[in-house]
Amino acid sequence: MTKLIITGSKGQMGQMLIACAARNPDLQVVGQIDQGDNLADVIAKGDVVIDFSFHSVTPDVAALCAQHKKALVIGTTGHSEADKAAIRLHQTVIPMVWASNYSTGVNTLFWLTRKAAEILGPGFDLEVVEMHHRLKKDAPSGTATTLLEILADVRKVQLEQALRHGRKGITGERTSSEIGIHALRGGDVVGDHTVMFSGKGERVELIHKASSRETFANGALRAAQWVVGRKPGIYDMQDVLGLK
Repeated sequence: MTKLIITGSKGQMGQMLIACAARNPDLQVVGQIDQGDNLADVIAKGDVVIDFSFHSVTPDVAALCAQHKKALVIGTTGHSEADKAAIRLHQTVIPMVWASNYSTGVNTLFWLTRKAAEILGPGFDLEVVEMHHRLKKDAPSGTATTLLEILADVRKVQLEQALRHGRKGITGERTSSEIGIHALRGGDVVGDHTVMFSGKGERVELIHKASSRETFANGALRAAQWVVGRKPGIYDMQDVLGLK
């Protein structure tokens, strides 16, 4: 049985993780941590920590996991470059699954996006559109950022230079090198992502729509079971699903 500690346990994803874990006889939640709680008080009880707290908290969570040699699954997004660097410091000590999205469908979208970008080539313009609920704090979403990184990698461009966040005013003609991102917020949308490849006379769209957080929770739980006992390092859901 895999023993879990969940940080951000009172949030929407935290509550879904607890509910989904309760239906799996191979999982046991031994710690529920949120604001005002101390992870250090319970970390010895768990095999793995699943972090869905807040981006500024993750480096401290990773440091404590490294100190106690506990595996870590990171579901929090919106990390700064400093946050990411602090987390990576511990990859030689503990195994971590670090993914922007734990859905099987979204990870299939990542794979398809790379293949489509490779096949269609530079003659197609690239745009990503994402929509989430009105309470989401970061934009663009972590999933959209991963899609953008995939597109930039295939095109062999620096993402920060190629990226265009929406458009306003007299922007001039679209350049062939830019990659557009558009973040929409409203209502209770769980998560919609569209990757658009627009060429002359045709357009290809890859779309994923999530209707329940349960798909993300089950993916994160699958990652938690998979990562326990792995060699130290940073893994993602492509590793967990065997897509690499």
